[in-house]
Amino acid sequence: MKHLKPAVLLPILLLLLAACGAEQEAPAGLTPVSICLEWTPNTNHTGLYAALALGYFEEAGLDVQILQPPEDGASALCAAGRTEFAVTAQDTLAAALSRAEPLEITAVAAILQHDTSGILSRAGEGLDRPRGLEGRTYSTYNGLIELAMMQRVVELDGGDFSRVNLIPYTINDEAGALREGLTDALWVYYGWGGVSAELAGLETDYFYFKDIDPVFDFYTPIIVANNAFLEEQPETAKAFLAAASKGYAYAIEHPEEAAQILIDGDATGSLSGSGDLVAASQKWMVGQYQADAERWGYIDPARWNAFYQWLNENGLVENPISENAGFTNDFLPR
Repeated sequence: MKHLKPAVLLPILLLLLAACGAEQEAPAGLTPVSICLEWTPNTNHTGLYAALALGYFEEAGLDVQILQPPEDGASALCAAGRTEFAVTAQDTLAAALSRAEPLEITAVAAILQHDTSGILSRAGEGLDRPRGLEGRTYSTYNGLIELAMMQRVVELDGGDFSRVNLIPYTINDEAGALREGLTDALWVYYGWGGVSAELAGLETDYFYFKDIDPVFDFYTPIIVANNAFLEEQPETAKAFLAAASKGYAYAIEHPEEAAQILIDGDATGSLSGSGDLVAASQKWMVGQYQADAERWGYIDPARWNAFYQWLNENGLVENPISENAGFTNDFLPR
């Protein structure tokens, strides 16, 4: 499934893709490190841009590049050793971990502490709960995990998922699509899609998947790292995450300034003209980066394992994912 969907300027993005993974000589005394995003810059990534702009990475002895994803995805680039870190999500990572030969990457930090995704609909039409989707139109990415989750929450609420009208997700403007009746329900991440609808003046209902079934409080987005890099340069990995943690702490304490840093750092042009949305989203995200966790980036083993166990039990992965596979908290700052 796709994640946050800022407008994409394809010609610019294609130019960035061509450069993704290109090696540049680091300034003297600094260790070159790169991180490849999973999508165009958005408020999930603000802490990274803050750490870069405010010199936190440089103070940690690092020369950091923030890259845009290639067509085969950020995780594949990271597994191939062409970038040390990448941004992805736990649900997306499942396919990489369940292969006969799993990709050589490990989750090392949670960017957000809880899953903020859910179903957005027009207010007052009964779609504030999953069974309200019966007889209504839902725009689907047609993803295996996505549809299984949708079926699960509808049935938990006493509904019949076979009565939900599924249409392809071909929408860029969520609020506009709902207002015009092109669809009745959309899967969005509230920090972008929900906030965007608020700014558009659309009255909406929303329910979080994690509120219907706690097993869906998985981690999205996350930072993964190349396994060989973690083994060979553990101190570099720790330095990167320590600086990133400082960047996210800054974004929590200074949302307005951090929003401007993100806009200024966006080389894709995708945030052009979206200053109000970035600012509003950044204010909303303040409570999401660390939330109730003991520290930024921490991955709760029980929650991580519960989601993958659910995937295993429902045959949603190629091969079962073993307990505690694919993540570590060992490189996070204490």
